[in-house]
Amino acid sequence: MRSVRAVGCVLWLAVGLAGQQNPPGAPSASQQSGQNLPDNPEPQQQAPTFSKPAPAGPPGEEPQQPAAPSNRIQPATTPPERSSGVDSREQMFTLRTTVNQVFIPVTVKDENGHMTEGLLRRDFTVYEDGVAQDINFFTSDPFPLSAAVVLDVNISEGEMQKVNATMSALVGAFSEFDEVGLYTYGNTVRKELDYGAMTDRFASALRRVKPKGQTGGVPVTTGPMAGGPVVSGRPVDPSTPHVYTPPRQSDVLNDAILAAAKELGKRERARRKIIFVISDGMEYGSRAGYDEVRKLLLSSEIAVYGVQVDEGALPVYRQAQKIHLPRSGSSLLSRYAKDTGGEVYPELNRDAIEAAYARVTETARNQYTIGYRAKKTASGTYRNIEVVVHRGGLSVTAKPGYFPLPPGS
Repeated sequence: MRSVRAVGCVLWLAVGLAGQQNPPGAPSASQQSGQNLPDNPEPQQQAPTFSKPAPAGPPGEEPQQPAAPSNRIQPATTPPERSSGVDSREQMFTLRTTVNQVFIPVTVKDENGHMTEGLLRRDFTVYEDGVAQDINFFTSDPFPLSAAVVLDVNISEGEMQKVNATMSALVGAFSEFDEVGLYTYGNTVRKELDYGAMTDRFASALRRVKPKGQTGGVPVTTGPMAGGPVVSGRPVDPSTPHVYTPPRQSDVLNDAILAAAKELGKRERARRKIIFVISDGMEYGSRAGYDEVRKLLLSSEIAVYGVQVDEGALPVYRQAQKIHLPRSGSSLLSRYAKDTGGEVYPELNRDAIEAAYARVTETARNQYTIGYRAKKTASGTYRNIEVVVHRGGLSVTAKPGYFPLPPGS
């Protein structure tokens, strides 16, 4: 009897030790996901299973067998895994762009200056630094515009009256899908209107600004301003005429384009970005230099278009600028357009100015867009571009180069 009791005690101790080594709820090989079963799970009645035909796969491939039913209790939802030290919200809103993907807006015109439609990808070849590129993007679809209208308020008073009379045509040149901002400049730059749809708000902003232009400005040899120095109320030499030249007004074109480009560069990339300048094209007195502004324009994919008015539209003046005759101040508007793939229309009368507005927006919106993946080089290195179209009698306008990243990026 004692031996029976001893055997029973030994069995009881063995069962107790086994229970301590594997307590209820302890992780096991089947619980790799980290989910714990209840300490005392209720007996589960296995749900009946129904055989469903496996979906047909490709010929020769074995159909997949349905997974075996599991009696384990699964949570309603499984929280997403997080990588150590990184907030999932930061991962959700992280955007990555490829710096070496280049997009080139291209304008193609025939001998009469009309835009040419119907060209295909095979009609173009793009060279970067003399090497032909593999075009991986091509479209002739129109783009909505993000446009900064930059108005020179230092043009002559008569010319400003003419420009003011054309503002309704400028409003009509943009579509309902475009967004437009307004800047004015003379001695300083002023942002008059933030970006938004081209509606009556633009005309209202112009009425609020009320640009009048500059009066006079030519040397005079008669009148109260031409008497020269006086002593005791009398001219020093009454017989000698003295010439009075009004002080030179600044025309900070560089600063104006730079201010517009900084804001325009923040607009969404799905739009065509242009700076639309209405000016005589003169630059004088800016803090920013041409090279600085040009680099920002090219790295931000912004083209400069212009309607050149006042003396800048005179043929003799444009010819003088081509041969670089000495003159206080210089015309940079044409250089900006050439270096960014834009165009400038010199116009003298009201009807021509209104027609130029429509030509600018039509050209910018309906260009061909060519894309390719460039080689990886230093982001501040200027890269030369040449776009060739393989059809005779056509002219191509595109930017001659670009910078991959804006200054300071």
